[in-house]
Amino acid sequence: MNQIILTGNLGADPEIFYTNEGMHIASFSLAFKSTKDKTNWVKITCFKKTADLAERYLHKGAKVAVSGMLDQDKWEDDYGNKKSTFKVIANIIEFIKTDGRGFEDNNSENNNYVPQSPDEDVPF
Repeated sequence: MNQIILTGNLGADPEIFYTNEGMHIASFSLAFKSTKDKTNWVKITCFKKTADLAERYLHKGAKVAVSGMLDQDKWEDDYGNKKSTFKVIANIIEFIKTDGRGFEDNNSENNNYVPQSPDEDVPF
């Protein structure tokens, strides 16, 4: 099973992309504490409906809980050195604290998004 849940704060507003086929993608960095004195960062990527919600409601500093799967990207740099990094492919984002941007009512029932199927938003 590949499942990860993180709670943290966005380091910047989400970056928004579209594939050639028009699929909506949102990406942002999430800061989370691993120990009392250490903050780690991880890239979060979401697709389709989850990306729509990230674009509309998330902003720098927002506190969220993200649930998804861990994904590893591998590549070679210009010198032939093998590199890798991890990211989270999010299928659930829970809004813990935002400034209300995008919400018509801060007590809205739409503070959480749970897709019909966890695989529905993942394009592979």
